[in-house]
Amino acid sequence: MKYNKISYSVILIFILVAITLLFNFSTFDKNINSDYKNEFKEKYNVYALELPKKLDFAEEEVPLHNFDVRESLDQELLINTYWQSQTLLFIKRANRFFPLIEPILKENNIPDDFKYLAIAESGLKNAVSPSGAKGYWQFLKGTGKEFGLIINDEVDERYNLEKSTIAACKYFNKAYKLYKNWTLVAASFNMGRKNINKQITRQKSNNYYDLVLGEETSRYVFRILAIKLILSDSNNYGFNFEKSDLYQNIPTYQIEIDTSISDLADFAHHFSINYKILKYFNPWLRENYLNNDKKIKYVIKIPEKGYRQFNFDFYELSADSTENTN
Repeated sequence: MKYNKISYSVILIFILVAITLLFNFSTFDKNINSDYKNEFKEKYNVYALELPKKLDFAEEEVPLHNFDVRESLDQELLINTYWQSQTLLFIKRANRFFPLIEPILKENNIPDDFKYLAIAESGLKNAVSPSGAKGYWQFLKGTGKEFGLIINDEVDERYNLEKSTIAACKYFNKAYKLYKNWTLVAASFNMGRKNINKQITRQKSNNYYDLVLGEETSRYVFRILAIKLILSDSNNYGFNFEKSDLYQNIPTYQIEIDTSISDLADFAHHFSINYKILKYFNPWLRENYLNNDKKIKYVIKIPEKGYRQFNFDFYELSADSTENTN
C-alpha cells in the first residue's frame, strides 16, 4: 500500500514536470515564431514595379494607355525582375554575345531591339525546344534551311551564332515586307507567318496588341519589352554587379577549312586545345569528324593563347585600373 502511494507520487511529479516543460517549450517556440515573423517583415520586401510612361519596340509605340497592354507588360516585368537568377544570367551573357549580334543586325537594317528576341528565344544559349527548334534563334530545321543554314548530320549552323543571326535577319526583312510592322514581325517569328496571317484574317486586325493569340505569342512581345527594360537599366530593377562579373568575349582567330577532317580531337590538339574547347567555340560541328564531301568552305574558331586565363586576367586588370583611379 505504501509502495503504491510512492508510485502515484512519482507519476504525479513526472506529469507536473512534463506539463511545465511543454508549456515552456510552447512559449519559447511562440517567441521564436514571433521574432522570426517580425524579422521577416522587416527584412524581406517585394515591391510592385513602376511601369514606364512611354515605351517602344523598334521605334513602334507600345499602347500603354490600354489596360490590357499595361497588365501584360506588368506581368512579364514582374516575372523577369523577380526570377533573379535567370535574368542575371541574361545580363551576363548579353555582355558576351550582344557585341556579336548588334553589328549583324545593323548591317542588315534590322532594328537593334531585335537582339532581345535572342534572349526571349533561347536565353542566349544553344537551346533545344521540345518541337525541335535549336540554337540561339530557335530555328526549326525547315525554316533554318529556308533562310540559308546548312543542316545535316555533321553540321548544324543553327548552333552558329553569327550565321544563325544572319538567317534571322533574312527572316525579319522578308516578314517586314509582308507586315510593314516590326512588332508583328517579332510575333510571327514566334508563331510562324502562316498562323499570324490566319489570325489577322480571322480577327480583321493587323495590330499585335489587338490580336487574340496563343498564350506563348500573346506574352512574347511583352517578355521582349520586359527584358529590354531590365537590361537597359538593370540597377533600377535591383540587379547589382561589377563589370568583372559579366561574361567577357574571348578572343579567337579563324581557320578556313574546305577539306575533310577525320578526327576533330586530333585537329583540336594540333592547335593546343582539347576537343571540348573546340566544340565550345564551334558547336555547329555535330560529330567528331567532318567529311565535307562537297568541299564547302567552313570557318572554325580557335581561341587565342591564354584563353583559359582570360577572365582571370580581366579581373586583375579591372582591379588594377580601379586602384590607379583612386
